[in-house]
Amino acid sequence: MSDARIHPMAVVEPGALIGPGCDIGPFAVIGPEVTLGPGVVVKPHGVVTGWTEVGEGTVIFPGAVVGEVPQDLKYKGERTRLIVGKRCRIREGATLNTGTEGGGGVTRVGDDVLMMTGSHVGHDAIIGDRVVMANQAAIAGHCHIGDDVIIGGLSGVHQWVRVGRGAIIGAVTMVTNDVLPHGLVQGPRGVLDGLNLVGLKRRGVERSEITALRAAYQMLAQGEGSFLDRARRLADETDSQHVREMTDFILSQTDRSFLTPK
Repeated sequence: MSDARIHPMAVVEPGALIGPGCDIGPFAVIGPEVTLGPGVVVKPHGVVTGWTEVGEGTVIFPGAVVGEVPQDLKYKGERTRLIVGKRCRIREGATLNTGTEGGGGVTRVGDDVLMMTGSHVGHDAIIGDRVVMANQAAIAGHCHIGDDVIIGGLSGVHQWVRVGRGAIIGAVTMVTNDVLPHGLVQGPRGVLDGLNLVGLKRRGVERSEITALRAAYQMLAQGEGSFLDRARRLADETDSQHVREMTDFILSQTDRSFLTPK
């Protein structure tokens, strides 16, 4: 576009689509199958490659690599995609990979996501809106991360794991099983240690809903029967929207087991 600012020392390969108001700094590299939405900023030495779409207003900082091929030995060069939403902040050294044929072919990142220095989103992962990944946090392939999730620094999420909306994962934590919506996970091997009450309050969730969630958590921890039995019984009894979200998450199909309440 005529009003995009492209530094003469940037490399924009033929075929790339550059939206209005984009700003591409020196030594940045934009691949031939890249689409940059309006107002996207690629700072010096940022790389956007592969079949990649970047949403309006996203900023890609120096040294970030967006859209490279998956870190998967099964990948044989299939044409797969990466879609990044609007107003994301992809900080220095962060990496995002395209999908794989076996995983659906698309990696997706939602709107208003903050990926701090050195963080990573693996192939075929689905990242919701307003997710925060602190420094060096890593999301493995095929993970589903819900909206408003916070992942602490130096933490990792195992492949195929789901993290429910509004959950928070502490620093230096390895998460190997699904995390309930609004859950609080901490410790080296990822223990479910309560609810993200601070996050619920910050998002303006009504006190009655928070009370219902706390009661539901206790029932899941101490009720009769198996964890799934408790969730089914809770689903039949609740009229809380947030509790219903939690039970739907537990009762839906998953490839992993759950982090369960103490």
